[in-house]
Amino acid sequence: MSNTTSETSPQDSPQGAAISDFGIDTTSQSTGEAARDYLARLRGGELGSLPALLGVVVLLIVFSSLADTFLTLGNIANLLAQGASVVIIAMGLVFVLLLGEIDLSAGTASGVCASVMALHLVKGGNLLGGMGDTVFYLFCGILVLAAVFAALMRIWAGTALSLVALGIALFGVPANAWIEMLLAVCVGAAIGSITGFLVARVGIPSFVVTLALFLAWGGVILQFIGQGGTLGLNNDTLFNVANGNLSIAGSWALFVLATGGYAAVVLGRHFSRLRRGLVASPTPMVLAKVGVVALLAAVATYALTLNRSQSSVVVITGVPFVVPIVLVLLVIGTFVLERTRYGRHVYAVGGNKEAARRAGINVAQIRMSVFVIASSLAAIGAIVYSSKVGSVDPNAGGGNTLLMAVGAAVIGGTSLFGGKGKLRDAVIGGAVLAIIQNGMGLLKQPAAVVFIVTGLVLLLAASVDALSRRRAATAVR
Repeated sequence: MSNTTSETSPQDSPQGAAISDFGIDTTSQSTGEAARDYLARLRGGELGSLPALLGVVVLLIVFSSLADTFLTLGNIANLLAQGASVVIIAMGLVFVLLLGEIDLSAGTASGVCASVMALHLVKGGNLLGGMGDTVFYLFCGILVLAAVFAALMRIWAGTALSLVALGIALFGVPANAWIEMLLAVCVGAAIGSITGFLVARVGIPSFVVTLALFLAWGGVILQFIGQGGTLGLNNDTLFNVANGNLSIAGSWALFVLATGGYAAVVLGRHFSRLRRGLVASPTPMVLAKVGVVALLAAVATYALTLNRSQSSVVVITGVPFVVPIVLVLLVIGTFVLERTRYGRHVYAVGGNKEAARRAGINVAQIRMSVFVIASSLAAIGAIVYSSKVGSVDPNAGGGNTLLMAVGAAVIGGTSLFGGKGKLRDAVIGGAVLAIIQNGMGLLKQPAAVVFIVTGLVLLLAASVDALSRRRAATAVR
């Protein structure tokens, strides 16, 4: 009797059979396959940030050809500082938009944060003397209310930051640039706690709540500063937030840290997928992507380390401080959204609120938390903008601040319908708006033309979002 030895191929094994049955691709894609897959996703309506990126390229070409000074080193540095505050506020709004909500009060909320910061600085830490007895105690009462609201919803960061703001106000902590910035962020978190509680717990639609608060916070700014008043920020540290630059060595250190970190994350994720047998882009394509980003970053860093002063007496070199500020917020926010359970819950609630609730996600808590984040980032945006202009006036956070921030997020690719978007969308969309405003200014176009062009760009972005959603729904059927 003979013994027969048979070998089982991977496809014949139970695991291989399961993979075959469910059509799981466990091989690295070729370049052609990756390109075809990308084109298929584009045809299916998954455009992402591609329209905004193409818009940036087109705008750069147009304005560089029409304005000789557009691509000068001084204007590029000014462009970065000019758009930073809107980009930061837009980052916070991305969290809100991912849930299909809206925060119309983000602009005036940032103005409140800036006015409290400036008032504390100008009055030497004496907010009681700056506000008057009645307004001061109402202000403290609102901070207490915000802390209670956050505690009820177990948003402990909101509770802690609200109490820190209360402590700074009650104990008359002496004026200091870092204390002022901390106070602004804490006030922002308190505002977000109130907004989020009214939306998530009370159940008032976010449009109504934030529209009401948009008007209310505008009145608060007038109360703090006074009609026609201005509070100057005569502090070198605060001034340098938006107007200072890294040293040349610091600029190259930022380049090494940023590009090295980006390469480590992208390549680490790619090779991890390969080791686990998951579908992955071609390695040469991933290496080329990292190389292009590193090359562009190196060119930008080198350019910004050259002297861009138009005076022979003053030397201005280095990457503006706003660049690492935006990069740090982008990295932290992206990590939170894409690599944490909280981020997955945000996308889940934005995609299908009822399904998320049935899956055990605390929907109300998630809804409130995004408003706390949005208002806190609005406060940071207010710090950057106030530093840029050197003062705070009754129009702080008003005008088109909110519209530009929402426009930046939407133009970058974040959906108004919720469930789709990334934090980088705010950066890309903010770049589009900053380029339009800067380029139009260099061409000496009137404000009317700038507003019309900006509005048409936003309308185009919203139309692309709606059409891509319809295309994606059609592809699913």
